[in-house]
Amino acid sequence: MPTRKVQSRPRQSGSTRTGNAGELHQLAGAGHPPLTTNQGLPVSDNQNSLRAHPRGPTLLEDFILREKITHFDHERIPERIVHARGTAAHGFFELTGSLADYTTAKIFTEVGEKTPVFTRFSTVAGGAGSVDTPRDVRGFAVKLYTKEGNFDIVGNNIPVFFIQDAIKFPDLIHAVKMEPDRGFPQAASAHDTFWDFISLTPESMHMVMWAMSDRTLPRSLRMIEGFGIHSFRLINAAGDSTFVKFHWRPRLGLQSTVWDEAVKIAGADPDFHRRDMFEAIQSGGFPEWEFAVQLFTEEEAQAFPFDHLDATKLIPEELVPLKVVGRMVLDRWPDNFFAETEQVAFCPSHLVPGIDFSNDPLLQGRLFSYLDTQLSRLGSANFHQLPINAPKCPFANQQRDGHMQMMVPKGRVAYEPNTLAADSARESPATGFRSAALAESGERGRVRSETFADHYSQARLFFRSQTGIEQAHIASALVFELSKVETVHVREAMVGHLLNIDPSLGQRVADGLGLDALPKAPEPAAPIIDMAESPALQIIGKMLDTLEGRAIGILVADGSDAGLVAALKKAAIDAGASVKIVAPKVGGAKLADGSRLPADGQLAGTPSQLFDAVAVILSDAGAAALAKEGAAIDFVRNAFGHLKAIAIDHGGQVLLQQAGVEPDGGVVSAHDSGAFIAVAKTRQWAREPSVRTLA
Repeated sequence: MPTRKVQSRPRQSGSTRTGNAGELHQLAGAGHPPLTTNQGLPVSDNQNSLRAHPRGPTLLEDFILREKITHFDHERIPERIVHARGTAAHGFFELTGSLADYTTAKIFTEVGEKTPVFTRFSTVAGGAGSVDTPRDVRGFAVKLYTKEGNFDIVGNNIPVFFIQDAIKFPDLIHAVKMEPDRGFPQAASAHDTFWDFISLTPESMHMVMWAMSDRTLPRSLRMIEGFGIHSFRLINAAGDSTFVKFHWRPRLGLQSTVWDEAVKIAGADPDFHRRDMFEAIQSGGFPEWEFAVQLFTEEEAQAFPFDHLDATKLIPEELVPLKVVGRMVLDRWPDNFFAETEQVAFCPSHLVPGIDFSNDPLLQGRLFSYLDTQLSRLGSANFHQLPINAPKCPFANQQRDGHMQMMVPKGRVAYEPNTLAADSARESPATGFRSAALAESGERGRVRSETFADHYSQARLFFRSQTGIEQAHIASALVFELSKVETVHVREAMVGHLLNIDPSLGQRVADGLGLDALPKAPEPAAPIIDMAESPALQIIGKMLDTLEGRAIGILVADGSDAGLVAALKKAAIDAGASVKIVAPKVGGAKLADGSRLPADGQLAGTPSQLFDAVAVILSDAGAAALAKEGAAIDFVRNAFGHLKAIAIDHGGQVLLQQAGVEPDGGVVSAHDSGAFIAVAKTRQWAREPSVRTLA
């Protein structure tokens, strides 16, 4: 494949930059000091790590990369720098289809075997004390305690990433975190430093499309996909290797919230996703995912119109279909949040025999960074001895001592090989880990392959593959985010990139920002190609026609019809939903038949944004009372505005009228529970243009 000495980048509007280190300095203007290491050594290239050749592995020799990553890894004590806000659960992985033709890893060859797992979901940008529902990427990390050692699949709910090379990760996170001079915003990307960095990093454009989509506003952690992101290798008994990408697919299907709803959930319940996961497990509705792989050879990869080693690219399912080979079920909540959820340590370098890495330069940097981070965060090289991190298979080596050593090694030998201890651990040439036998050749240097130069084609693929509703949400999210950016030239630069992704998208965002004229689109570093659309990238098009795992809220007050409430509750439960009764007082309500119905939530503290659909069952007197209550008006107004199905009786209709809600096809009679269940299975997307202006 062709290579080049420096990564060429598109010009920015009003700029002469093309992307190498000297031109970056020129762009910044005169008077800026040279970038140096902490020892004062001027850095010639801060964009690329040192590789054996343009598509080769990153070299341990790269002291600049290691210094930068090491400093970044140690910036938080002891909180994680990223993925600090997390929720986790125990469970098991069960293999349903053997991959013995591709790998010797027992986790992928022993069909029917159940392997213990611990899975942690997280937000990226916010601190441990932030909320669950900001617009953010979700971490999806799975620790599998296999017979051959721990295997960690450390990924996200998005299959691509912002950057191609790990050397840029500190810059990315510094840009998205709260601005250092003012300490805000927390857990938000809608500010100048993030979009300034992104506008100067064309390789981020594909990830930006995902980040601005509804993928970053999940309804539940039980309803997100997980991706290993990078290409890995599977190695079989003959030593042959096959590339693989890992996928987790939720049994409940994908579902997201809408932006206004996500914002209001954050105020109503900052722990919304954590509580949802906890309640699902406690009720026996165990979250479950299919495990699937994409398998492809080196020869097949050469024919792709992109480089699979580029973490800003995905392999469309239509090009390489997914093969489902297992499932993961989470069935036990941690006994102690700190000891397990907080102290768990994931590392992409935790592998088992039969699996190996690829030369993806982002993955190559992660192999160093994660271990280094755990040493800082958990304070000791012995973090693997913590119960949540310890393998469930026997493990032994000659490593000794260190801070917080919890084991008591015996004997005089602490080295290998030796002749003084017959029972000491030895290497296992026949069954131990072996790296793939690869020939690496080429000129080493801080270079990026020419095959990494296309920054817009897959961003275009993602945007054009969405439904019209989802495209409008992406455009509106971009308008919202960029409207928070105070620096005009940053807004204009981003619109220029969007014009390259899709001219209609750029125009919509420009109109939403009120730009007087369109900026010039930057010159792409590589030709933009129109790839076949991939419906698999949608959410709305993939949503399951089900209420399983969803929640229905029924608003009642004194005098509500007991039979109607009971019928709706039964219908919802029979359809797989959970039901919560909401009343003006937490003690419940006295129904028309004289019975008292306990409440699961008090009206002011249990708004409709916590549910997937709602029913409003009120007597005339109850409706008259609640018509004067702002929380009740907001309950129905927000449910309607968030595109949810609403079941009403006569009293409920009175409350809707008081709230100024004009019923549509998603508002049905509470006396027809079947009709309510049917419309409650999806959002009322046709309603959206009547309740909000989208870009």
